[in-house]
Amino acid sequence: MKNILVPLGLSEHSVSIARLQYTIDFAKELNATVYVVEVFKELPRSGSLPSVNKALKEIKASTIEEEIAKIDKKGVDIIALPLEEEILEAIPKFNLQHAIDLIILGAEISDIKVPYFLGEITGSLVKKTEIPVLIIPEMYTFQPINNVLMAIKSGIINKNNALIPIKEVLDTFNAKMKLLQVKTAGFLPEDSEFHNDLGEIVSSYKSSENATLFQGVLEHLNENYPDLLCVFRRKRGFFSKLWEENTVLKKDFDSRIPLLVLRGAD
Repeated sequence: MKNILVPLGLSEHSVSIARLQYTIDFAKELNATVYVVEVFKELPRSGSLPSVNKALKEIKASTIEEEIAKIDKKGVDIIALPLEEEILEAIPKFNLQHAIDLIILGAEISDIKVPYFLGEITGSLVKKTEIPVLIIPEMYTFQPINNVLMAIKSGIINKNNALIPIKEVLDTFNAKMKLLQVKTAGFLPEDSEFHNDLGEIVSSYKSSENATLFQGVLEHLNENYPDLLCVFRRKRGFFSKLWEENTVLKKDFDSRIPLLVLRGAD
């Protein structure tokens, strides 16, 4: 992972500085470049001078730089970039130019007055983007990743290079990964087949029977004490129920550890 993108200002309830510091610490381990982006409202071309929009862009760039100045950059290459379009439209275009390997997003704060784990914009990004996403809990401090729990229903992976992000994490931190396969009512015989690349990076395996993949994960999180939870984004996968809407409620899912969402077999 050479290029990491971290958007600011997606929600008034997410903590950008803590997430930005985590991103820098994580990027340092991977020797990656960090793009810090935030959307600004460009005025309509008709009736506005180009110089005005240029000034707005410079103001937003200055705002981003002020946020970056609050953290320890640790020698990481950090690029501040204002985006003129809405984030859901801007990121795919940005990705074509810069080949983003990972987006780091923040979960909503733990205040009981905020019912969401992911807000609408953040949830939409996780749901719709083809780029792997790492979701960081509120005020989470970076620590080396020693143990990973990957939760799957099916061992079949149809997306090319879907495992590259987790492979890089395992190699960088010399981490071990436990594979949890949750067999639900819709489990098919072919789900027992495992992609060769997946089998090569798994240190241990366990299966369980649960009503949903999500319930299986909750049952085994405390048993395994992982530093990272890894899931696939699939129609029949972990978030199939949660992603019926763009928001994800805390009553449906919450996590005290980082959550890596990989591209699955949509």
